[in-house]
Amino acid sequence: MYTQEQLLEGQTLLVNKPLEWTSFNVIGKLRWIFKIKKIGHAGTLDPLATGLLIVCTGKSTKKINEYMGMDKEYTGIITIGAETPTYDLESEPINFKPYEHLTSEDIKKATTPFLGAIQQYPPAHSAIKVNGVRLYELARKGVDVELKSRNVTIHEFEITKFENNQVHFRVVCSTGTYIRSLANDFGKVLGCGGYLSKLERTKIGTFDLADALTPAEVQEQYFAFNNIER
Repeated sequence: MYTQEQLLEGQTLLVNKPLEWTSFNVIGKLRWIFKIKKIGHAGTLDPLATGLLIVCTGKSTKKINEYMGMDKEYTGIITIGAETPTYDLESEPINFKPYEHLTSEDIKKATTPFLGAIQQYPPAHSAIKVNGVRLYELARKGVDVELKSRNVTIHEFEITKFENNQVHFRVVCSTGTYIRSLANDFGKVLGCGGYLSKLERTKIGTFDLADALTPAEVQEQYFAFNNIER
């Protein structure tokens, strides 16, 4: 762990974002722990996603764009046989369809269209801004917006397990990829629908989740290292 002086000067920290925390919550917690103002993260994770968040302090905040541009690795679960408006569990499943006829071979074959450079549409419920307003705010008001596709690259899309309606996966992708959109599009290829029910970011470039600490562990180590009594 570091002294406050080192953190003020600039450090890069690896944090394991807890479930239901926003990335902003993590920054707020660490700002309170370290008592510093210049702190930010490289790449937002949705509240229902967990995993690796790169946090920069001081002069290291200049590296944020560099880190954001790195490839990412994710693991998670796509639930098939239904869809959700948000493409994840932030909304209730709808449009239920049979999936029992699908085999493991069908599931693996459905990854093929997504490998390499593809055009991907972001979820209507996303933080992308249109005329200064975030898409999820417009979606909640029932405002239809014409979404624009973006170029992303899926380097690897591996099915690690298929059981009942749960498709476990590992994906390595370029920056800007929406795994929620990938789950929704994957369900369309299967013909039965699908939504993201679990997601964990495991790598950013060469940075690994195995080296990350939860905010609680960061606090414990920082207080102990700096002899701060709570």
